[in-house]
Amino acid sequence: MNVLIVTQYFWPESFRINDLADGLCKRGHRVTVYTGLPNYPGGRFFPGYSLAGPYTEERNGMRILRVPLVPRGGGGRLRLALNYFSHAVCATLLAALRCPREVDVVLVYEPSPVTIGLPAVLVKRLRRAPLLFWVQDLWPQSLEATGAVRSRTMLAAVERLVRWIYRRCDRVLVQSRGFAAPVARQGVPEDRIVYFPNSAEPLYGPRVVEPAAPERAELPAGFVVMFAGNIGAAQDFPTILEAAGRLRGYDDIHWVVFGDGRMKEWVVREVEARGLAGRVHLLGQRPAEAMPRFFALADALLVTLRREPIFSFTIPSKIQSYLACGRPVIAALDGEGARVVEEAGAGYAVPPEDPAALAAAVLQMRALDAAGRAAMGERGIEYFARCFDRNRLLDQLETLMRQVTGKA
Repeated sequence: MNVLIVTQYFWPESFRINDLADGLCKRGHRVTVYTGLPNYPGGRFFPGYSLAGPYTEERNGMRILRVPLVPRGGGGRLRLALNYFSHAVCATLLAALRCPREVDVVLVYEPSPVTIGLPAVLVKRLRRAPLLFWVQDLWPQSLEATGAVRSRTMLAAVERLVRWIYRRCDRVLVQSRGFAAPVARQGVPEDRIVYFPNSAEPLYGPRVVEPAAPERAELPAGFVVMFAGNIGAAQDFPTILEAAGRLRGYDDIHWVVFGDGRMKEWVVREVEARGLAGRVHLLGQRPAEAMPRFFALADALLVTLRREPIFSFTIPSKIQSYLACGRPVIAALDGEGARVVEEAGAGYAVPPEDPAALAAAVLQMRALDAAGRAAMGERGIEYFARCFDRNRLLDQLETLMRQVTGKA
């Protein structure tokens, strides 16, 4: 099939849509990606990109068509709004010129912002192609939960936009079962809502790290609790730092953070102010390909979210990566993410925004012997293969595309 993927984010930015596009291409589909200039998460254009382009690229058999946008900068509200708005406007205005003539199906990848639906709906009409909309982030709920938008009038306007977009989709794919009810409340018939979770790239899996490997030299000696991903408001770093402070008397416990994001500078200042420089280690952003070897050296992998109704519906995509790598997980969140960790038997889930509970879970994990932690990791691998296997999900997506296009 001729598959057009519409997404604000794509390679060299690190998002799950990269692997899904690659998987479809390797299965013989002609994949075109309609996206923006890469600038996430650093807020600046990636090396080799600028407002001068390049706007057309070829990669692994895929064609990548880009449109200009305002980079997100430091992630403040105004700059983020400009980033979202500029991409939505440019992608919509240029859709007729930039998108291929032959499109069998349009697949939208929607983490924030939901405005990615605007050019997608236009392409659906221009090319008379069915539209699959893969929801990674619920709007307007996430805007309210993170404090990005506080105006009730603005939130109501966003909800009307979401309803308008969803109702024009042939299928709405949800990354968590918890998303189904909120999507249905926007007027989407239940038979158009499909549970389609994230998988993890094939690069994620158990690793054996050599005794003299350079990764070992980068990590502190002792019991390592490792967080990898976005350092943002939703990830509740105040709770992580408070838990670290409660455990400062345990000299062997270290909190290692890989990633970047709009809260990073705040975290750096707080680590210094709380006297945690010897306990909390911020090691920066690393390529996804490097992370499985670091994960293999962690005693526990950490995922956190703030206590908000919207976050209880979601499964943070790092959970799939953690499970695939076979390391025990500590999850300071509730709802769907906690259910997955507990159902898998792959670690401990504690309530969000509860530093005492998080600290206790770290001590509980530390009290286990290596064999006990390894058993948790094995159960995580088994659960991942059963529920999030990449090939099974690609099969499901191909079935959905055949259903909406009527093609065998």
